[in-house]
Amino acid sequence: MFNLLLVMVGGGIGAGIRHLTSMGALRLVGPNYPWGTMAINIIGSFAMGLFIGILARRGGSNELRLFVATGILGGFTTFSAFSLDFAALWERGATLPAFGYALASVIGAIIALFLGLWLARSLP
Repeated sequence: MFNLLLVMVGGGIGAGIRHLTSMGALRLVGPNYPWGTMAINIIGSFAMGLFIGILARRGGSNELRLFVATGILGGFTTFSAFSLDFAALWERGATLPAFGYALASVIGAIIALFLGLWLARSLP
């Protein structure tokens, strides 16, 4: 039950940060393209790679992993919003931007994860 509580609290924190990031991106660049969700997925993937890389290298408790990786980062990143944004672009007839968004999000997130792992492994 304690582990569930860790995930729930962490998830709430991550979701709150995701919301603030999305609203900030909306104000900064407007609503015509899902920049906020794309940035969240890439930043979150980088943070996940960095955190898991450090955790694997230096050790850490299962509780810490649940709170940060499953909770905070799981609540922060979201591919369900990604799918909805893709569908919205598609349904507006913005086919090329929709596929560009999907490609940039997925490839960017994977590259960011590997960069996070590389950085974690490079730390003293």
